[in-house]
Amino acid sequence: MIVDDHEIVRRGIAEVLESHGDLTVVAEAGTVAEATRRMTLVRPELLLVDLQLPDGTGLDVIAAAGTQVPEARSVVLTSFGDDDAVAAALEAGAHAFVLKSVRGDEIIDAVRSVAAGRTLLHQRQLDRRRRSLDDPTAALTATERRVVDLIGDGCSNREIADRLGMAEKTVKNHVTSLLAKMGLQRRTQVAAWVAGHRGGRWRARSG
Repeated sequence: MIVDDHEIVRRGIAEVLESHGDLTVVAEAGTVAEATRRMTLVRPELLLVDLQLPDGTGLDVIAAAGTQVPEARSVVLTSFGDDDAVAAALEAGAHAFVLKSVRGDEIIDAVRSVAAGRTLLHQRQLDRRRRSLDDPTAALTATERRVVDLIGDGCSNREIADRLGMAEKTVKNHVTSLLAKMGLQRRTQVAAWVAGHRGGRWRARSG
């Protein structure tokens, strides 16, 4: 059963699913109310739900299914991939979380896996993602961490290049990379982050 408020999206997903002989779309719905009403009639084995609906969310649909068709499994298909959305889907009882930007065969794989009893959302993976968000420097290389520290010292790219024995262009590349990994846009934001974390975890880890 496909639950999405955009008819064109529902039709597109249905075509992808039904192009495989082992999958059948038994119903469609565009709202939480429609989904709740129709699931009791068709009793789907699997729900493919969007998060954003006119009268609620896909999580409301999953919650209703837990009461009305508890045997049904669910896959969240959405445009939003932030950790809060993943956490909410996991808490609601979803078995997989798939972005609408993925290819059709990836949706098929997720549907088949969940229908076969697998769960593609795991608390351990979510906890690991949350830890990386808690520490935006977790993904930095040792050199990038050193560059961050020197930016915190107020060094220019040329000064950092001199201290680390590398070309200034290389330093610029490191800065571009670390800004992306930390989710920041400017050097001043890096300097502010270092200033707020020195004396604690950052100094201990960067030495």
